[in-house]
Amino acid sequence: MEIMTDQRFRKTMKYLRAILIISLIGMALTVVMIGGILVYAKILGPPPLAVPQSTLFFADDGTVIGESHNGQKRYWAPLEDISPHLINATVSIEDKNFFEHNGFDYKRIAGAALADIKAMAKVQGASTISQQYARNLFLEHEKTWKRKILEAFYTIRLEMNYTKKEILEGYLNTIYYGNGAYGAQAASHFYFGKDAIDLTLAEAAILSGIPKGPGIYSPFASAEKANLRQKVILQTMVKNGMISQKEADQAVAEELKLVGEHLHPKTKTAPYFQDAVRNALKTQLKLDERTIELGGLKVYTTLNLKEQEIAEETVSKLMSRDSEIQVGFVAMNPKNGYVKAMVGGRNYEESPFNRAIQAVRQPGSTIKPLLYYAALEQGFTPSTPIRSEQTTFRFEDGTPDYTPHNFNSKYADDEITMAQALALSDNVYAVKTHLFLGEETLVNTAKKFGITSKMAKVPSLALGTSGVRVIELANAYSMFANGGKKVSPVMIKRVENHKGDVIYQQEPFQMKVLRTDLAFVMTHMMTGIFDPKLNGYARVTGSTVINDMTRPYAGKSGSTETDSWMAGFTPQLVTAVWTGYDKGQMITNTVEKTYAKNIWIRFMEEAHKGKPSKAFKAPEGTVGVYVDPANGKIAADNCPVKRLTYFTEGTEPTEYCTDHLSHEQEKKPEQSDKKPKTPWYKKLFQWAS
Repeated sequence: MEIMTDQRFRKTMKYLRAILIISLIGMALTVVMIGGILVYAKILGPPPLAVPQSTLFFADDGTVIGESHNGQKRYWAPLEDISPHLINATVSIEDKNFFEHNGFDYKRIAGAALADIKAMAKVQGASTISQQYARNLFLEHEKTWKRKILEAFYTIRLEMNYTKKEILEGYLNTIYYGNGAYGAQAASHFYFGKDAIDLTLAEAAILSGIPKGPGIYSPFASAEKANLRQKVILQTMVKNGMISQKEADQAVAEELKLVGEHLHPKTKTAPYFQDAVRNALKTQLKLDERTIELGGLKVYTTLNLKEQEIAEETVSKLMSRDSEIQVGFVAMNPKNGYVKAMVGGRNYEESPFNRAIQAVRQPGSTIKPLLYYAALEQGFTPSTPIRSEQTTFRFEDGTPDYTPHNFNSKYADDEITMAQALALSDNVYAVKTHLFLGEETLVNTAKKFGITSKMAKVPSLALGTSGVRVIELANAYSMFANGGKKVSPVMIKRVENHKGDVIYQQEPFQMKVLRTDLAFVMTHMMTGIFDPKLNGYARVTGSTVINDMTRPYAGKSGSTETDSWMAGFTPQLVTAVWTGYDKGQMITNTVEKTYAKNIWIRFMEEAHKGKPSKAFKAPEGTVGVYVDPANGKIAADNCPVKRLTYFTEGTEPTEYCTDHLSHEQEKKPEQSDKKPKTPWYKKLFQWAS
């Protein structure tokens, strides 16, 4: 009997030892496995916390003008910008031990398991805030073992690599509050029309109850259930020592004002400009489409809301609704290239094609200031005379004969100065100058002025037959206005990522590409299109808007059969306007031919209201001389018209005008055996007569 008992004892001990060994091995394997998981999690490092967020676009005064539209409203708010009431309410109802556990609340898990067993169904959740955040970031909400295992692994990685504050901040910025609102900031504005930092206790208790079931506990879904959920949360906060019972009762009694409108509804502010900004983010900053739309960027632009509104209203008021003629408009700050206003067409919904930056159209005579600047570099002056008469140019290289025509076929049939040729837009003077300089000169000069559109080396280039973009012309004229500094169109000043880190900052640059003296001389010549003193065989081309002007402007108009242009500037602002038909239809209506000039002057006058009237200041190296506009010589007392004209010092005229002396005042020329000397310009252009 004793032997049998001893055998049983030894057998039992054998089993126990086996169980112990297996348990130890199992524990060791478990420790190794857990250790391996932890080591692997550490090796992988912190998981990325980037989540889809709305990208916001700001005007130059910080006003939001638009956002990316993906059907979800997401705005990241730092934890310090979220109401403590919402933080406490969320922690109290979702995970009261959040700051104590390491990502998993084992006591809560056990309690939830017992509750589920008793009910024979899933009745209680046990996910911590860390687990929910991991799920929101990386996983679908499917109920599978694979998802649960991955959720646990991501939770470990989050807890190992981020602080509790970072996890809580991320959770509050990613949780779904219903009605397309993700995160506390978007939800606060949708439900209560305020920032998350300004939420009251009552409002916070309502919001923190929604994520459990947005379709059930949203006050817009069921006010009754939302209020019941609010009371539960407030009592939980009392129980957890976060608030007093009195505070809870006051919160329940508080009357809430619901808004039901998102912070930034889909806006139509400057839609063409916004498209251009998006394109710049892709082409200049090399950002991909997903980052632009879902990266939570803050894009600070150069748009001036007041000037944009003036531009849009001006176009709307002046252009007939019965006409299909289109418009391209750009206003820029010439000092830094900041685009202040842009209109790419008359109706964005009907046609998002941006005529301000995409359309390439013939600029007509607006190209002439660039040509004449090149001529100034080659020794021409505002007083340089060339004969204006109908001229046919013949070429020995086989190029077809070319006969440019002035408007209405009017010519001086005499010599005119460069200043007057620009003011009257004399085409013969322009083509003669162009051919004298060489056809490649204007091509190269256009590049210097920032024009990238292809220029054809042909005689008619002087009359603007090679297309340019509106924004290119505005940029080119900016270089006259700023004294010759290189600028490029700028629409984005700064870009921040969802964390507020600056990922792009526009850097100003100051590089001289034009001679300051010649830029000013050209600018002053461009004021001539508004000066009746330069009237000659025709009126100056800006005569129709002179009566609307209240300050000095410089500019140039231009027209072809299919295009109408006006571009000009003050020291503060440059604006270029194009009007025409998309398919190149001829502009025959007299009123339609005036749209560009009228839009330009109305905009400039309105945009400058309240701003000081600034004159164009003559820089060192220039000298102003009163000349007779008809011949460019120094005006004498008898000259009926005198106009102050600027020259580079040393190139001003030295000969006095004698055209208006009386017979008695005229001096007899001295007899001489020498033949009269032919002026250089007459020799140069005899072949073109």
